[in-house]
Amino acid sequence: MSASSDTQLRQHLASLSRRHFLRGLGATLALPAFATLMPSRSLAANEALNLATTATGAPLRTAFVKFPNGAIPAQWWPQGGQSNFEYGTTLEPLGEMRKHVQVLGGLDHLNATAGNDGGGDHARGSGVFLTGVRLKKSATDVRAGVSIDQVIAQDVGHLTRFPSLELTCDNYRRTGNCDSGYSCAYQFNISWKSATAPMTPENNPRLVFERLFGPGAKGERATNAQSRMVNRRSVLDFVMDDAQRMQRRLDPEDREKLDQYLTGVRDVESRIQRAEQFGPNVDPDRATPEGIPESRAEYIQVMYDMMLLAFKTDSTRVATFILGHDGDNRSFSEIGINEGHHDLSHHQNNADRVGKVATIDRWYVEQFTKFLRRMEETKDIDGNSLLHNSRIIYGSGNADGNRHTHENLPVLLAGSGGGLLHPGRFIKHGAKPMSNLFLTLADQAGVRGLARFGDSTARLSDI
Repeated sequence: MSASSDTQLRQHLASLSRRHFLRGLGATLALPAFATLMPSRSLAANEALNLATTATGAPLRTAFVKFPNGAIPAQWWPQGGQSNFEYGTTLEPLGEMRKHVQVLGGLDHLNATAGNDGGGDHARGSGVFLTGVRLKKSATDVRAGVSIDQVIAQDVGHLTRFPSLELTCDNYRRTGNCDSGYSCAYQFNISWKSATAPMTPENNPRLVFERLFGPGAKGERATNAQSRMVNRRSVLDFVMDDAQRMQRRLDPEDREKLDQYLTGVRDVESRIQRAEQFGPNVDPDRATPEGIPESRAEYIQVMYDMMLLAFKTDSTRVATFILGHDGDNRSFSEIGINEGHHDLSHHQNNADRVGKVATIDRWYVEQFTKFLRRMEETKDIDGNSLLHNSRIIYGSGNADGNRHTHENLPVLLAGSGGGLLHPGRFIKHGAKPMSNLFLTLADQAGVRGLARFGDSTARLSDI
């Protein structure tokens, strides 16, 4: 390598963070990989290991869906007892799915409250949602915690092509000041690989589909995927050889940057090995999505479909889905609401504004109900439905958006977890950390040795 080429590469490496590198590879080296349904001998092995499987040996799926800006409490919470309750206006659309859903009352995220940190409830509402930790208030020095989806994925992710799947119907931002001195990384992410590394969610259904299935029309995808895999391996081999040759000539600072680069390369290499391990992709009888639909409802539904397909094909057993970041101020003209959602959430008890927020809350629940219906209609490999073999958390990091509270969060738990859960109830848990629920979900997924999580105080019983 010439001196000028060496200098150019060093300058290029200096501009790369590990995440930047991976996001760049996402467009050019993304793995189009979808696993086939599990063969019976794999099911038996997994059941013996108690890893992310149900009592029948079918995969146990876990998903976390977050909606923005809290809810109108008076219209969210049901009235009545544990089993003889009536849904309020917001949750009414769930009526047909009642026997598949639990309403969980009394779960708090006290680390999302202001404390001594002042403003920033929207950033805290998102960043704490699945981590349960106090965030570092900074626009540049980001520190949260490993999220519960990643805790589960780290333990069971080797069983599938993708350890986890991160989706969003929002923009993705990682840098800058988004909320009263908090980094945008907190506000636009709920999944965290480590305290400093959020998992980048994808907002384009076409890219999600092609990552999972491969590009091209039906009948072409498997061949295209194999060809792309061979090409990617050749490129990675060249990059690794070249970078390792120059490593000895770099000063310590540049060696650290090169190590970040090589970490990204190794991560892509491991994904290639994973794809090879699981064999040919599924080639679904479905056209590739065109991109982001103009209709907000259609957009959300096609992203829900991506999660359903990933679960159905056992491509992953862990997923997160951001419907909108906390503080989202989009309008909902398709349901006759032209004001921004966040602006309306600060309603100051104005009846008209309260009514509009409740309409938006209900609309989001309607979209969730459609997804649950499709999950229930989709048969799993053991004859039960996908919904029966799943645990799907639906909730928000804020409770009352008008007051920015984080106690008694609006939370639903859908699915039966393969028989581990007892849906069809309204349970008032009574001022307990939401992290207690996460501990229980981790236990059910087969995670061992997790004594605490976030601000947990105990396992959450009776779910």
